[in-house]
Amino acid sequence: MSEEYGANFITVTDDEGNEFELEHLDTMELNGSTYLAFFPAVTEEDDGNEEDLGLIFMKVIQENGEELLSTLDSDEEAEMVYNAFMEELFQDEEDGEE
Repeated sequence: MSEEYGANFITVTDDEGNEFELEHLDTMELNGSTYLAFFPAVTEEDDGNEEDLGLIFMKVIQENGEELLSTLDSDEEAEMVYNAFMEELFQDEEDGEE
């Protein structure tokens, strides 16, 4: 976890060895799995050359007794998780308007 940004940021490494920072937005339990929503962190090093990655969803998996973050297994799983997070987000907004 990156201490440069604080507790809500993590550093992840992709399959090609590139490191990037993600800001943790929310966590949700869904169908027996734990999913986390992240947004790419903007750094001074980006120099305006940033890709528009949007929301990134990852799930917690167990490997050798250790909790790890993993990409989602399918487009269907990604759509299910996205819809659940959006439903929760909009429900929170509606609750806040009352």
